[in-house]
Amino acid sequence: MNGLLRLLAIALAHISVCVFHSFPAYGAAGCHPHGCRAQAVAVRSAAGSIALRAAVEMIGVPYTWGGGGPGGPGFGIGKGAKTWGFDCSGLTEYAWARAGVAIGTTTYEQWRSGIRIAREEIQPGDLVFYDSDADTPGPEHVALAVDGTQIVHAPFSGESVRFDALERPHFLGVVRPSPGRSDA
Repeated sequence: MNGLLRLLAIALAHISVCVFHSFPAYGAAGCHPHGCRAQAVAVRSAAGSIALRAAVEMIGVPYTWGGGGPGGPGFGIGKGAKTWGFDCSGLTEYAWARAGVAIGTTTYEQWRSGIRIAREEIQPGDLVFYDSDADTPGPEHVALAVDGTQIVHAPFSGESVRFDALERPHFLGVVRPSPGRSDA
């Protein structure tokens, strides 16, 4: 539990630096590259930090197949019908809805909800995708990046929303949702 509290403290500290400081402080804090794109990057960083904070607030909420959405946790469907909580894409949809960005309901829709980002350029709130089924095209799992090493996600039945290492089998890619677009 102490490890979880430490990770939560790191995530919240990063969020407070990137969201609650003035625009000039972003550069000083290292939250975005300097240059003519700085203002656009700051907007994306703020939205990502809001999304991450929303997901972190859901730590401990149970996983449920088909559960949750833009309004928060909910009862799942099928095998998740009796459990109140989130599935992976329900958590990410909720988190980004709190930031004012529609990313779609399913992992497949979310895979197309923004621009692809190199792993080395991950920012808080970016969507991280995993493809564990070679027979089915597209990702089967989505999480939100805390930073370049950690994610927050709704992992699978029997577990709850939690932090985990970003480095895991079947990594597919990273998408940064685009404010105002859900079909990029």
